[in-house]
Amino acid sequence: MREWQVKRRERTRQLIELGGLVAKAKLVELTDDDRAALYGAFLTVATKLRGIDGAQALVLFRRRGKRAFEAEQDEAVSK
Repeated sequence: MREWQVKRRERTRQLIELGGLVAKAKLVELTDDDRAALYGAFLTVATKLRGIDGAQALVLFRRRGKRAFEAEQDEAVSK
């Protein structure tokens, strides 16, 4: 397989996984599938991460995300 094909597949996989996170967070339902609202929310997060407290915000976001993944995994195991 050519290098550009491998890179394209990797990028496609990454985009699919990121879309899955949007769906997992129920942002599609919460915004009534409003792409402008979703984009605005992402821009707000990006602004926060670029700000003075960006590193601290990233730690907080990461912690919340890990907890959510763990809770989901625990729920799946208990079923």
